[in-house]
Amino acid sequence: MPLSKSPAPPSNSHLTHYKTLGLLLTLYLAQGLPAGFITQALPAILREYKVSLVAIGWSGLILVPWGLKFLWATVVDGYYSQKIGRAKSWILPMQGLSIVILIAVAFFEPHNLAQTSSVMTLYGMLFTLSLIGATHDVATDGLATRLLKAAMAPKEPLTHDMPVPTPDSVTQTTNHHHRQSQGNAVQVIGYRLGLIVGGGVLLMLLEQWGWRNSFLAMAALVAMNTVPIVFFKEHANTSVEPPKKQVQAAKSGSFKALKNYLSHHYQYFWSSREMLAWLGVLLTYKIADGISSGMVKPMMVDVGLNLQQIGFWATILGSAASVAGAGVATILMKRLTRFTSLLYFNLAQALTTGLYGLVAYGFYHQLLTDFLWLYVVNALEHFCASLALIAMLTTIMHYSRPANAGSDFTVQVCLLTVLGGSAHFASGYMAHFLGYQWHFLVSMLIGFVCLLPIIYWHKLQNNEK
Repeated sequence: MPLSKSPAPPSNSHLTHYKTLGLLLTLYLAQGLPAGFITQALPAILREYKVSLVAIGWSGLILVPWGLKFLWATVVDGYYSQKIGRAKSWILPMQGLSIVILIAVAFFEPHNLAQTSSVMTLYGMLFTLSLIGATHDVATDGLATRLLKAAMAPKEPLTHDMPVPTPDSVTQTTNHHHRQSQGNAVQVIGYRLGLIVGGGVLLMLLEQWGWRNSFLAMAALVAMNTVPIVFFKEHANTSVEPPKKQVQAAKSGSFKALKNYLSHHYQYFWSSREMLAWLGVLLTYKIADGISSGMVKPMMVDVGLNLQQIGFWATILGSAASVAGAGVATILMKRLTRFTSLLYFNLAQALTTGLYGLVAYGFYHQLLTDFLWLYVVNALEHFCASLALIAMLTTIMHYSRPANAGSDFTVQVCLLTVLGGSAHFASGYMAHFLGYQWHFLVSMLIGFVCLLPIIYWHKLQNNEK
C-alpha cells in the first residue's frame, strides 16, 4: 500500500485514504481480540468460577502497562529498522508474540481458578499479553497519526522541520478535522470488533468448543490480521524521522539520557495554561468509567445471566452499539466543536452509568424480572461510551505533533487511563461494601464532577486565543 510523495489526483487520494482505513481496521482488530478477553470476558469468567469481587477488581493490574507505556514510547518512536519501517519494526514482532501468549493461555486449566495460585498464574500470562498489546498500541497509534496527517495539510507549520504536504485545494484543509475523526472511528470500530470476537463470541463458544480450541482460534485470527501489515510498505512520508535526541536516547540505553529526553520531550504538555488544563481533562475523563466498567459483568452473573447470555446480549450487542456510536460520532463531529462533543458525550456516558444502578435496584427488589432492561442499558452505555471516546481520541490527535506522533498520542492515552485504571482497583471494594446499586450511582455522580475540568479547559482555550 505505497503512498506517493507527490500530490495525487483526487480519486487516487480517496483510494489511498480508504486503503489506510482498511489497514488500520486490521491492526486495531488484532489488538482488540486479546483485549476483548481481558476486559470483557475475564470478569464474567472469574465470577462464574466464584472468584471474589475484590480479586476481580485486582485484575486491573493486568492493564497497568497501558498506563505506563509512555515510559518506553520514545524507544518505540526512536529505535527501529529503516529497512522494515518505523512502525512495522514493532508491530510485526508484537503480533507474533501475542500469538505465542494466546497459545500458552489455550493450555491453561480454567477449573483451577478456585485456587489463588492459579488465578495469579493466569493474571501473569495476561499481564504479559497486556504489555505486548500496549507496545503494539504505541507503534500503531503513531502510524495512524502519521498516515492520517500525511494526506492532508495542517493549518500551521509542523514541528521538527517535517516537510509539509502540499494540499490539492483549500478543501483538504477544511476536511482535516473530519478525516481525522473518520480515522479515529475506524480505530474504535476495529478495536470494538476485536472486543466482540475476543469477548462476546469467546464467551459463547467456551462451552461448545472448550477453552483450548477457543483460544487457539483467537490466535489464528490474530495471525490472519497480521497479513496486511506484512505487505504494507512504509514509505518516507509515512515514516517521519524523529528528532536526533530521541534516537540517541532510545539507542543509548542510558537511564539518564532517557530521563533527560523524557523531560525535554514532554515539556510540551505543560508549556502553557491551556496544555495544563488539557492534562486535567485527560486525568479525569475516564475515572467514572474505570469505577463502573469492571463490575458490570460480575453484576450480570450475580443477577442470573449465564456466560452465553452475557457473551451475546451484553458483549456482542454492547460492542455493536459501540460501533454504531463510533459511526454516529463521526457524523455529529462534522458540526460539533471538540469542546461540545467532549462535554455532552461524556455527560451522556455518566448518565447511562447511573442507569446500571437503577437496574440493579430493580432486580434486587424484584421490581424487574426481564433481563431486557439490563441489555438495553448495557447497549446504551456502550453507545455513549463510544461517542465520548471518539471525541477524546480526535482531540488527542489534535494535540499530537507529527514528528512525535506515537509518543505524543501515547502519553495522552496513558494519562487518560492512569486514574481510570486506578479506579478499577477500587471498584471491587466499592461494589463489595456498597452493593451494586450504590456503586453505579456513585460512579454517575463522580462522572458529573469530572465534567468540570472540560469546562475549565475550554475557558482557558478561549482566553488564550
